[in-house]
Amino acid sequence: MIRKATAVWNGSLKEGNGTLSSQSGVLKDTQYSFKSRFESGIGTNPEELVAAAHSGCFTMQLSAYLTEENFPPEKLETTCEITFEDGAITKSHLVLNAQVPKVDKSTFDSLVKKAKENCPMSKLLNTEITADATLKQ
Repeated sequence: MIRKATAVWNGSLKEGNGTLSSQSGVLKDTQYSFKSRFESGIGTNPEELVAAAHSGCFTMQLSAYLTEENFPPEKLETTCEITFEDGAITKSHLVLNAQVPKVDKSTFDSLVKKAKENCPMSKLLNTEITADATLKQ
């Protein structure tokens, strides 16, 4: 399977701007710029998109692991915080709130760790990846 997205940039780094479009059409000429990346301008930025991808990937992987162990989750909500400093992504921190009936804390924590280490986005990112997980039953 191959997925793709396209970036178009016009102009210099600080004064220019660009658009992002994805194969699915979810992103279609979505704007991004120096301001949306380094300040607080309108539009998205690569780090925000990485955060969305990592939180989504991790959450799906954890759902699969929980279901395999006969603990199908009611709800998994993950926020991903990407740290971008000195021109590099240096950390991805996952914050999970989970509603999973009947799972014990030890099994839950073990599956969170397994998903954090094995989701495809975690494997792609060459950075420190941490996770905090809260289980509500």
